[in-house]
Parts: sequence; C-alpha cells; structure tokens
Amino acid sequence: MKQIIAMGGGGFSMEPNSLLDIYILQQAKSERPKVCFLPTASGDAEGYIAKFYHSFKTLNCIPTHLSLFKLPTKDLRSFVLEQDVIYVDGGNTVNLLALWKTWGLDEILREAWEQGVVLAGLSAGSLCWYEEGVTDICENEMAMIHGLGFVKGSHFPHYDSEPGMREYYHKLMMSGDIQPGYALDDGTAIHYIGTDIHRVISSRPDARACYVSSSNGKITEKELPVTYLG
Repeated sequence: MKQIIAMGGGGFSMEPNSLLDIYILQQAKSERPKVCFLPTASGDAEGYIAKFYHSFKTLNCIPTHLSLFKLPTKDLRSFVLEQDVIYVDGGNTVNLLALWKTWGLDEILREAWEQGVVLAGLSAGSLCWYEEGVTDICENEMAMIHGLGFVKGSHFPHYDSEPGMREYYHKLMMSGDIQPGYALDDGTAIHYIGTDIHRVISSRPDARACYVSSSNGKITEKELPVTYLG
C-alpha cells in the first residue's frame, strides 16, 4: 500500500506534542518500525538530526538517518528499502531536490513508496512529493518549484504562518502559472493512500486544510474536514 503523509508544519521540530509523529509511525507495516530521517533540506544540520533522535528515541520505533554528505553506505537503495518510514525535514526544497536527483534518491524513494514504505515530512519534506509548490529560495525571494510528482496538483505548507508567500501562491494561481492544490496550516497533515486523500489530521485543534483554486480572477478556499488527534 502506497502512503504519503504531507505535513504543512509540525512534528518533533515544531511542536511540544508528538501527535503527528505517532500517527506516522502507526501507519507503518511493522509494530516497531524503522524510521529514517532525511535531513537534506537543512544541509544535514547537526542540531536538527540530534533533535530527531532525542524525540524518536522516546517513541516505539528504531530511528536512523541518511546523510548525503556523510554516506553510511554506497548502496543507498538497499538502505532506503529496508526502512518502514522515511521522514523528510524542512529547509531548502530546491537543494533537497537537486541533491536527491544527483544521487538517484528520487527514483529510490519512488520504489520505496511503491513497495509500501511510508513517506512523510514537513515543509520542504511535504512540498517535495507534489507536482508543484511554492517555496522561499532565499530571504525575501519566493519561487514556484516542480516536485517529484508522486501527488498531483500543487501544495503550500505553513499556510497560516507565511502571509507573503500565501499572497504569492494566490497570484500564481490567478495567473494560471500554478495548478490548484492543497494548503495546510502548521500542525495539519494530509494522509494519502495511493494518490487519493485518505484523511486529513491535525495536532492542533484549530488547524485548517484547504483546497485552493481560482476562477474569474478570484481565489476560492474550500476547507477540508480535519480530524484532531488530541
């Protein structure tokens, strides 16, 4: 069963609770899943990696991480395919995609997804799975990106916390330069089974998820039903 859990923001790096992270682990095929953190988008920031281990060692799983700057093995395919969950960090989406493609990790991740490894992540680690999205490529500069295309449409994370980018997303959509898609507040996640939405969940009681589209120069936000995990 192919699964993707795309978080607009949240998880161990942003929240005091572990509701989204526990939910991700519960979708794995193993009772004590192997979960691999991919910190590529942050440039393998040591503090980010340490925070991952600090959090996930308290959960019922076997945590590890994959650095493309300090490879644990030449056989990336075997390393990835033996995991139950791949958890991707936030950071620079452009760099993430470029490095993954250079190392062939984009195709390995597609194979893992097709074999039932749960793919999850927040921010850049959420954007990467979609066809299109909006990201900040450097301070005060935004751009549309093309992701891996495992999920159709566009995506916008941090919908409630990045107003400038939100306006940019709307502008691209009204001009027809980006497809309609899913915008997620921090603490909200879409769980896909195959390429269909299974459910929308949240770790915060008021977090929203919207399907954003445009017609006749007007933006429409259709709120999706959200299940609060708390």
